[in-house]
Parts: sequence; C-alpha cells; structure tokens
Amino acid sequence: MGDLAIRVEDLSKLYRIGLAASRHDTLRDAIADFGSKISRFARRPTASKLTTRNSSSDTFWALKEVSFEVKRGQVVGIIGRNGAGKSTLLKILARITEPTRGRAEIHGRVGSLLEVGTGFHPELTGRDNIYLNGAILGMKKVEIRRKFDEIVAFADLERFLDTPVKRYSSGMYVRLAFAVAAHLEPEILIVDEVLAVGDGSFQKKCLRKMEDVGKQGRTVLFVSHSMPAITRLCERAILLDKGSVLQDGPSDLVASSYLTSGLGTAAVREWVDPEKAPGGEVARLRAVRVKGQDGKTAETIDIGEPVFVEMEYDVIKPGYKLLAHLQFYNEVGVHAFSAHDVDPSWRRRPRPVGRYTSTVQVPGNLLSEGTMFVGAGLETLDPVMVEVYLLDLVAFHVTENLSSSHSARGDYAGKMGGVVRPLLKWSTKLNPQSD
Repeated sequence: MGDLAIRVEDLSKLYRIGLAASRHDTLRDAIADFGSKISRFARRPTASKLTTRNSSSDTFWALKEVSFEVKRGQVVGIIGRNGAGKSTLLKILARITEPTRGRAEIHGRVGSLLEVGTGFHPELTGRDNIYLNGAILGMKKVEIRRKFDEIVAFADLERFLDTPVKRYSSGMYVRLAFAVAAHLEPEILIVDEVLAVGDGSFQKKCLRKMEDVGKQGRTVLFVSHSMPAITRLCERAILLDKGSVLQDGPSDLVASSYLTSGLGTAAVREWVDPEKAPGGEVARLRAVRVKGQDGKTAETIDIGEPVFVEMEYDVIKPGYKLLAHLQFYNEVGVHAFSAHDVDPSWRRRPRPVGRYTSTVQVPGNLLSEGTMFVGAGLETLDPVMVEVYLLDLVAFHVTENLSSSHSARGDYAGKMGGVVRPLLKWSTKLNPQSD
C-alpha cells in the first residue's frame, strides 16, 4: 500500500438524461436544481390545467466497471475519443463527482485542473485565489508564500494579480489555474485537456512543467488527444472506450493501438461550418487531408511511396501575403521537419479573397516506420500575424513490406530507429590486399 497513489475498483457512473437526479455532483448543481424547481412552481398552472409528466428517463453509463492502480511517481496518460469517459473518471478522482458504483482510493494531496477556473472564486482576485487554492490543498500560508512568486511568474499575470478573476479571459484562467495546480506541490496532479485553451508557447511550457513534476517523483494523470504529448510525458497509458478500459500498458503501444483501431486521429480533419473553422481576420482553415499517390484519402502509406498532405483554407480579407505550413511529428513527439509553401505562383504575392488548396508531396523512402502526426499553420507576412497554428490535426501510419527490394533497410529484418529513413546511395568496393 505504501507505494500506491490511486486504486480504482469496478468504478461506474450512471447519468440520467431528461430527469433530475435525486443526488447532485456538486453544491452548484444542487442550488441550480433548487432554483429551477422554485421557478417551475411559480409558473405552475391551475389544478384544472395540470398534466401528468412522464417520469421515464434515458440513462447511459459514462463509466462501467473501470479498475486499475497507479503507483506513486507514475505519469499515466488517459486517452480515448470524445465521450469515452475520460473527464468523468478524472472528476471522480478529483472528488468533484461521486461514482454510482465502485470505489476510488486516493493516497495523497491532489491538485487538479479539469475545467477553466476550477476551484476559483470569481469575486476574489488572482492573488486571493492562489492562497485559497493552497488552503484547500491543506497547505500552510508560509508554504504558499514560498511558491507565490514562482506561480505568478509562470502564469505571466503580474499586471492582473489584483483583478477579480471573473474579469479574466479563458486563457488567463487556464494560465493561473495550471500554475497553481502544478506549483503548490500536490502529490497527485490531475490535468484534463483544458490546456488547449492556451496559446502554443504556454502549452509547451505546461508540458515541460508536467515533465518536471513527473521527474520529481509525483504522480500525474494526464488526459490528452495529442499522442505525441502522451508518449513523451507518460510511460503508461490507459485507453477508454464507451466507459470501459480497452487497453492498459506502455504508452507507445497503447497510442499505436488507439490510432490503428480507428478510434483516434484520422487522416482527414474538416470544418464544414465556416463560423467554427479556426482562423483570424485574414484567413481560416477549412480542412487538412492525407492522401496516397492514387489521390484517395489514406491512413496507411507504404514506406516506399510518396504521401500527399493538402490544406484547404479561405482567404477572407484581401491584400495580405500568406504563408501556409505543415509540421510533422513522430509518435513520441519528436519534430521531424517543417514544410513551408514555396510555390512560386504565390510567393510574395498578396492573396485575393477565395478558397485555396495547398498540397505538399513527401517523397517515398524518407520517413521511418510508425505514426506521423501533422499540424498546420497559416500566417501573414509583413506584418507577421499568426492566423492558425494547430498541432496533431491528422495522422497517418508508415508501414513497410520486408520483402521490398527498394528499401533503406536492405536485408536487415530488425527494428530500425530514427524519425526518417532515407534511401541513400551506397558504394562498396574491395580494396587490394596490402602487406
């Protein structure tokens, strides 16, 4: 028991749709339900107009008989598609939600970041909320004061420290909330993917901090859709699907299973509704697609064949020079290379309004076997403005037929490392024998 941080046994959570439950997950839920009952009573019709309400309700299991253990000092990733039960599991572990059945044992002080502003009092300032969160964690004032400057510097919110947090933007909320959760020395750190609210540089800073927390021997549970982040930070991953544990093991193997099963990142990402498409005032991204040499969408590419990645985007404000670019990462988060649009047709030329498709061809016998993740960006030049920058939008798997005669592996059948595996020209000669 001494080395155990978390034990989950047959954990299940049932939700009812369309019917208020007799128990509430939080005090806020209970108050909101009480208020709605008062409101309904005030609007109740006279007895002659009363109708009988159907009390039946649909139910679904957000979690069903989930069991696992996490030892002290482990960094564990929780993965799965939307609706798999990841957030529900973390809420139970953070003592926000009660399970319907089963039990969860937590051995240690927990710091959690599950929703924007979790644990903050909106009327209090950022400064006051730092002390409030520390007190909730059971820390003494002197302990909080010792970490205070480090928290403020990490969040980069010195100017707004004495502003009530109800006036913070969602990004400011996340910066302060993560800084508090990570720096107030919790023995167990639970982080959901709210980090996506922050900008790219802040996300990288958060990932580095979580890496440091893990190296300090503290336990981390991390939910993310980013497989490079999962495999980089976590030695172990748990794959959830429809509320149940589908796989539990080394993060690279679980992440690979997740992707090849069709549950994970696909070879196509599209935004049909332009209002929801990511972008800025000048341009917005509409789609990113991976295609094989036959022009069809492909999730698997033979190592010797080229792969084509296309970006579709709208220019909505004319007169700007635009640069489209793609970022390629392998399954452990190593940045393999970047590809910038160098098509001479549009270099240094202002773009008129319209729909554009930019395609890059990655030659065969360049990438190594494994999963490759692709991010996309759009930015203007002169002045430089980042319109879109998103990582891990699409993914594809590079596979190899060992019987191929045109391969960089030659006759070697073992595992070959590296991000790339180019087919290079070799020459070998027999030197004359010398004395």
